[in-house]
Amino acid sequence: MRQLVTGIALSWTGATMLAAALLFPPAAQAQSQNGLSNLFGGIFSGSSPAPSQPAPGPGGAQPWSGEDGASGHPLMTAAAIREAASNFNNCVAGMWPDAARRNITQENFQRFTAGLAPDLRIMDLMDSQPEFTKSIWDYLDILVNDNRLAKGKEVLAKYKAQFDATEKAYGVDRYIIAAIWGIESNYSTQMGDRSVLQSTATLACVGRRQAYFKDEFLSALEILNRGDLRPEQMRGSWAGAFGPTQFMPTAFKRFAVDGDGDGRRDVVDNPTDLIASTANNLKKDGWQTGQTWGFEVVVPQGFNYMLADRAKAMTIAQWEKLGLKRPTNQPFPHPAENAYLLAPAGAQGPGFLMMQNFRVIMKYNPAEAYAMAIGHFADRLRGGQPFVQPWPRQERELSRTERLELQQLLVQRGFYKGTPDGQFGGQTREALRSFQASIGVPADGFASSDVLERLRGR
Repeated sequence: MRQLVTGIALSWTGATMLAAALLFPPAAQAQSQNGLSNLFGGIFSGSSPAPSQPAPGPGGAQPWSGEDGASGHPLMTAAAIREAASNFNNCVAGMWPDAARRNITQENFQRFTAGLAPDLRIMDLMDSQPEFTKSIWDYLDILVNDNRLAKGKEVLAKYKAQFDATEKAYGVDRYIIAAIWGIESNYSTQMGDRSVLQSTATLACVGRRQAYFKDEFLSALEILNRGDLRPEQMRGSWAGAFGPTQFMPTAFKRFAVDGDGDGRRDVVDNPTDLIASTANNLKKDGWQTGQTWGFEVVVPQGFNYMLADRAKAMTIAQWEKLGLKRPTNQPFPHPAENAYLLAPAGAQGPGFLMMQNFRVIMKYNPAEAYAMAIGHFADRLRGGQPFVQPWPRQERELSRTERLELQQLLVQRGFYKGTPDGQFGGQTREALRSFQASIGVPADGFASSDVLERLRGR
């Protein structure tokens, strides 16, 4: 389970990176991905400074660019990064009193932090802002594919006993857990290879999210101190997420369980603990037993898309009265349940009525594309069919430069009150809807090339 960094999740393998980095690019993300130098010769005295620029990253990976971060944050300038890196040893040593308050022994603190050096390549990854993004249909095509479905069905069969026990204990759908496992790490084959301790120590001492990552670093030390995992097991993303379903250290502390009673909570190599811990995470986040995540719906022509808003939930029966129906004409199983309408491709694409469990998946990773991929993949694993309605594949995704321009034009016209940054969230979508309504086109909030041209006045 990932935590928020800047309104997008710390999800941190290649698959979820597509949701966070490509579909919803934040100014700073946290995600997947030792060469260690000797630190601990003077960690308690603070006498051994770290190098201003480290050797290449894990496995000879690309080193830090040495450039200012794209976010413009003062702690992400090249000079600030170098200064913080030079004080890295003192920073880590300074966390010993906090570690002691968490009952980490001095022996273990020294053992687990010996040799740590900052991995400054993380600063580039933290502030990366891709120029181009993936459309939601491309994203779904990438993640929900035949190969992953076949592997998922194998995993469900292989660990049937564990899934049976977990469903009974937690009431969480096995197919959702299997979908998270498949999309987060492609069933344990793509978990990242960075040291969690090195990554979280770097982020705790360098860059613009030090307070947040100090807690992650200390939590990682707690996990090791307790003996749940070994350091070599705690390898993962550059933001510190690890294991097949990508737990951040703080999330591990809250949700990890000892599923087989062996005294350890091993979410990396023990499938029983992994499945149970992921289920416990979802259950504690509010998973509703027996409820689906959502329904594909046909939205009638002339529909008021101002209602397509997470804050405007209604009962399914009320949505039906507004003309929404399932594309297969099947009845909704529970018309009294609440749902909100999501139209990720605007009026040109399918609509979706999203239930409480969709909101729960978004707590795991708050990107709509990610949550849709998890829900749809789970349905396919249980034998469901692809979405019925076509996506507007003729539409191209706007570049970051175009997204920034669109926001600037919305500001000029008085529709957008935020600071243009090229990142689309709820505020941009609401502004787009208001603009679209003002010119008499479907106010669906979809950032198409056509709406950009209309904003330009062409």
